[in-house]
Amino acid sequence: MKTSRLVSVFLFVYAIILSIGSIICKDSNNLVTNQAALFVFGDSLFDAGNNNYIDTFSRFRANLWPYGQTTFKNPTGRISDGRLIPDFLVFSTYMATEYAWLPLIPPNLQPSNGNNQFTYGVNFASGGAGALVGTFPGMVINLETQLNNFKNVEKRLRSELGESEAKRVFSRAVYLFHIGANDYIYPSLFANSSTSQSNSKENYSGLVIGNITIAIKEVYKIGGRKFGFLNLGAYDCAPASLIIDRTKIGSCFKPLTELMNLHNKKFPNVLRQLEHELSGFRYALHDYHASLSERINNPSKYEFKEGKKACCGTGPLRGINTCGGRVLGPAQGYELCENVTDYLFFDSFHLTEKAHRQIAELIWSGPSNVTGPYNLKTLFELK
Repeated sequence: MKTSRLVSVFLFVYAIILSIGSIICKDSNNLVTNQAALFVFGDSLFDAGNNNYIDTFSRFRANLWPYGQTTFKNPTGRISDGRLIPDFLVFSTYMATEYAWLPLIPPNLQPSNGNNQFTYGVNFASGGAGALVGTFPGMVINLETQLNNFKNVEKRLRSELGESEAKRVFSRAVYLFHIGANDYIYPSLFANSSTSQSNSKENYSGLVIGNITIAIKEVYKIGGRKFGFLNLGAYDCAPASLIIDRTKIGSCFKPLTELMNLHNKKFPNVLRQLEHELSGFRYALHDYHASLSERINNPSKYEFKEGKKACCGTGPLRGINTCGGRVLGPAQGYELCENVTDYLFFDSFHLTEKAHRQIAELIWSGPSNVTGPYNLKTLFELK
């Protein structure tokens, strides 16, 4: 009897919490009045399905099984088995409690957005996107286009809410960025050329960071004051990179290592400079490179069995990106692991939902040496 009563009480409380959560998500007036929005820019780490709605190759989409198999039970366009970092930042299933008290942020191009005011935010990210227009040109939504899409949302909000309320939404919102990795991956792995042929590594990284800086300043002009960033993760050691040199399977791809390390060295200095230049500019920078490297090299410490082999794909370490048939030309077969929670990487470049959950927790409430000078929780609390 005692056990059944406890279960009944738990279910009752759980139902109440779920009801409150649904009210918060559905009541757009409360969202405008009480919540800080989340606007998301970036690449496949954050793309919640925008690439489903553009004319591109299948390799840039994740609208095929087994993507989405874990939580959504079907493909959503997220390049993972389940939820992404922004999903965890706004909604955690632990006891139905939310991190930022927001519903899942929809992709900007989702057709059902017609009646959506976007007062709790929107996701502009695109798998394969870079800060440079020449990165996978014509196949992705680059950062400049994402910014233009944000400006369209801005106009719509100003029209629907009025100037004063729209201004309040933009000033209280948090703007989350992960961009730049593809700008280094593209010439290193796909373009069959070296960045040094036309630019020195120093100049090339300056171009990438310069474009990111322009986007930050444009958002600031519109009213953005609170920004979240991830530096570039250790994608030079992702399964796809570990098999480039067939004589050294399992070794990180050094040309990519050098470029990403240079970017990660320079980017924090730019953010500190912006903090001095732009009044009210506040930011959280997560050391994604360190957190991903830690899990690649010490998987068992973070409850993974595999840190270098992908769950889905073919070839050595399943590093050939055939997962779900996402290849140019006829769909090919692929291998799929039995237990996805054992794996850090879901496919040759992209992480599992379990990994995204861990990274999101560090971004949300990590100490200053992991995410600083603010973490995202603190940014959301700032008025």
